[in-house]
Amino acid sequence: MTTLVTGGAGYIGAHTVRALRQTSRDVVVLDTLERGNKEAVIDADLVVGDIADKNLVAEICHKYKITEVVHFAAYKAVGESMTQPKMYWQNNVDGTVALLDTLIEHGVDRFVFSSSAAVYGTPKSVPVTENEPTMPESVYAETKLAVENILSSPERSAIKSVSLRYFNAAGASSDNKIGEDWLASQNLVPRVMRALLDQAFHFEVFGDDYPTRDGTCIRDYIHVEDLALAHIKALDYLEHGGKTMICNVGTGEGTSVKQLLEMATKVAQRAVPYTIGARRDGDPVSVYADTRLANSVLDWRATHDLQSIIESAFNWHRTHLTGYR
Repeated sequence: MTTLVTGGAGYIGAHTVRALRQTSRDVVVLDTLERGNKEAVIDADLVVGDIADKNLVAEICHKYKITEVVHFAAYKAVGESMTQPKMYWQNNVDGTVALLDTLIEHGVDRFVFSSSAAVYGTPKSVPVTENEPTMPESVYAETKLAVENILSSPERSAIKSVSLRYFNAAGASSDNKIGEDWLASQNLVPRVMRALLDQAFHFEVFGDDYPTRDGTCIRDYIHVEDLALAHIKALDYLEHGGKTMICNVGTGEGTSVKQLLEMATKVAQRAVPYTIGARRDGDPVSVYADTRLANSVLDWRATHDLQSIIESAFNWHRTHLTGYR
């Protein structure tokens, strides 16, 4: 009985692999290492390859007796998705279809999908519930919604799935062993950390003219270890006969970019240097979660606050200035 984690050498994937291993599960990681780090996998078996390689996936299913899958393998940069849409559709959607088809052929019927709150776009009201209409504003978000729809289609009814709509994962492991490499990420928190620790780095805030309290975008920042635990809860739910579902995974608290900068300044005890630039295509105005469904059905809730997130990120980055290199 083994869990396959695709993209398990990536930021969220690696934290989830560690959380799975701490529950004494056998875990195998499938990752191209194009954007992941083998050092982050630590003690799980790692197979280097692509989810679209049906022969390889079939071999893994047979060799490791795969019973469940957590699927992270995807490109995830919003800005990049707007300039290279074909690459995102091929990797995120076509690759997932190939993976699902192979899993069904080999009787693997439990699947947790790394989706995104980006599928909501800019919701009409916040906190956003799972019943809010989906209005993706980027190609990245469109690909995540496409996979959700595929998982709920009759053609994939042999697989029961939980699609976790992440809000903004951030932070590093509590033991300071793994974190989010700023050289491989366009996310806000590692960019803020780099601005604090790398004098050569120019940090730009993408717009301060949004209709929010301070003009900057509002997001729901969730500690990556809380997020990792949500995947285990989702696997447990499916193992006990749970039906296919979609749920939010966040804290329920909205934080603006400037508020996050203030917290980083407090933690680092020095101001974050930055300039204001133009808005970035595909960025919604304000998105934060209603988490009642995950709380009740998965028996999961976030336990870390923003200060804990920023402290763990700062501690990791100042001791890993070149990431995993």
